Amino acid sequence: MTDSTTLVCPHCDALNRVPTARLGDGPRCGQCHQPMFQGRPVALTEERFRRHLAHSGIPLLVDFWASWCGPCHAMAPQFEAAAQVLEPRMRLAKVSTEEAQRLAMELGIRSIPLLAVFAGGREVARQAGAMPAQQIVRWAQGVV
Repeated sequence: MTDSTTLVCPHCDALNRVPTARLGDGPRCGQCHQPMFQGRPVALTEERFRRHLAHSGIPLLVDFWASWCGPCHAMAPQFEAAAQVLEPRMRLAKVSTEEAQRLAMELGIRSIPLLAVFAGGREVARQAGAMPAQQIVRWAQGVV
């Protein structure tokens, strides 16, 4: 039997089983046929975040941010650059705390930008403050 991983499509949110050894081979969604990884973070609503959290077989690195936050805007290109390095070992996502206020309260997010790593449906680490891409990559790799 082949070892496989469940991925949630960043475009249509369909669940896909992908052989773990083939994660780096440019897998495409079986439903919408879009690439599963594009080297950039996926924007998630609260509902989509919960789906990715519940079903993703790879860690989820989330940047919690807000449109009014200067450091969030400064870190955005750094987070995007980190996605190019960290995918497909983990899914990078952005969640607006303005649009997902209930989720931000539930997770106890009190300062932004805030990076949080989720694995197996649970938060395993968090780090507040803007960071350059290399530091994001080092931190995320050290967590998982």
